[in-house]
Amino acid sequence: MISELKTLVAVSRFGTFSAAGDRIGLTQAAVSGQMKRLEEQVGIALFTRTGRSAVINAEGLRVLEQAKTIISMFDDLGKPCEHKMATVLRIGAIASVQSTLLARALVVFRARFPTHRVHIVPGISLNLFDQVDAGELDLAVVIKPSHGVPKELRWTPLIEEPYVLAVPLDLDARDWISILQQEPFIRYERTSFGGRQVDRF
Repeated sequence: MISELKTLVAVSRFGTFSAAGDRIGLTQAAVSGQMKRLEEQVGIALFTRTGRSAVINAEGLRVLEQAKTIISMFDDLGKPCEHKMATVLRIGAIASVQSTLLARALVVFRARFPTHRVHIVPGISLNLFDQVDAGELDLAVVIKPSHGVPKELRWTPLIEEPYVLAVPLDLDARDWISILQQEPFIRYERTSFGGRQVDRF
């Protein structure tokens, strides 16, 4: 039920099933399915549905506040006892840096701060960026957003990577424009920052 409660919080924050899905990496249909399951589990309607739109109702707002408390309690389950509370650094990371750049950095970090705990949150750049902006993460290693960074956040470049086009050996890789125009192109998630950069390129 925790995933459904987190999705409910996302719907409340971003306004619609579609917008929430874009931010948390789910389709609109998946978000709708989760909300229907949640309504079945709690036994009440959380949304007022008219046509193709759904608006959170008074019961939904009540459940929403309880959901935030439950999620917070769930996140605290792994924390040590109060008198032994260690600092927890919440780091978001896209898949490509988790076993490389981030792993190397954590070796140095743990050597310098052995009592600190680290909680890694995987995800796509768009979602992780929003979580940093909302204060849910302390930092995130992501692809730089094209729309810029809010003034209350700081962006630190860590690495630059070139675009690479991988093709079968029997294709003439020198004529890469024709290859992109004529051959099937395997994309990654278009809603991610990296996917948007590739689309623009």
